[in-house]
Amino acid sequence: MDSTDAPQIIEHIQRSLNFTPYDTRWLPFSARFVCMGILPNAKGALNLYELKNGDFETVLEGKTSSGVKCGTFSASSSDNRHLATGDYAGKLIVYDLDTGDLNKPVFSQQAHSTIINAIDGCGGPDNIGYGAPELVTGGRDGCVRLWDTRVKEPVLALEPGEGQPVRDCWTVAFGNSFNDEERCIAAGYDNGDVKLFDLRTSTMRYETNVANGVTNIEFDRKDIEMNKMTVTTLESKFRVFDMRTQHPTEGFSCLSERAHKATVWLARHLPQNRDLFMTGGGNGGFNMYKYHYPKSRTTMAKDNVPMGVVGSVELLNSKVISSQPIVSMDWSPDKEGLCVLSCLDQTLRCFIVTKLNKY
Repeated sequence: MDSTDAPQIIEHIQRSLNFTPYDTRWLPFSARFVCMGILPNAKGALNLYELKNGDFETVLEGKTSSGVKCGTFSASSSDNRHLATGDYAGKLIVYDLDTGDLNKPVFSQQAHSTIINAIDGCGGPDNIGYGAPELVTGGRDGCVRLWDTRVKEPVLALEPGEGQPVRDCWTVAFGNSFNDEERCIAAGYDNGDVKLFDLRTSTMRYETNVANGVTNIEFDRKDIEMNKMTVTTLESKFRVFDMRTQHPTEGFSCLSERAHKATVWLARHLPQNRDLFMTGGGNGGFNMYKYHYPKSRTTMAKDNVPMGVVGSVELLNSKVISSQPIVSMDWSPDKEGLCVLSCLDQTLRCFIVTKLNKY
């Protein structure tokens, strides 16, 4: 790795927090972002910040009845910018942050029996993806549930069968939402299971096991025909699946890469370039990668059926920014290379990654 001409990872702002942060998300079309987590007294913290004059300005310091584990703006229109959150009590709650009153949520429902580990959103008018605005949640109870906030009951529930062991669902993601009919949900579990569910046909499209607990799943884009899916796991590994061609028996082709010498907690694709992505490590490391496509994305398998060909990843630069894991990170959708992230050392940081336009 030659880092002389590589993207530089520069810390812009750092702020200590009085709570343990679990998720950070930019408000679309603004210089504001929200940071969510849990206070020492097990109450939830939900703070809204704004980038102003080279510092974080606190716009809202909110407290909730239970610790907040995850959140997303992805199922809200750009006019409303409602934040959907999953908490330690298993509640799915949607807030309107413009009112500043967290005691009057837009939507609240007991989504899971225990903690909601992950949430993702998709669709709606003028938003990412086609079709209706929907949320998906994954919980410790092993269930993955699909929600439309216009109705109180889940649209779909993927639950363990009777007598089957309950596996902790650690991550969920939407993808393949390239028209009003198509949409998929990917879910990752603590035993290494990765499941892809097709919402149009209501069938399990693909299942595999990656041998280690799945900490994060993300498609490089939600609103295109499935292209790539990055899966991060325990034991310092991540995988990139080529999602364009599915073989009837071999499934999707993938590459496996070691990183961080610790758990890879997350991967985030750059909104302005889907082939650039970062990974956050349990060692506090921030790695920047570029995906290179193969010369041909398909080949003929032994049974004369087309099979996908996976490319390769190149490490552009890496930097250890903390002594504790990076547990959340979000790229700014408006400013290329600007990102906010939080670490388990109770810090909130803003970083600028330079030269990304060269890739």
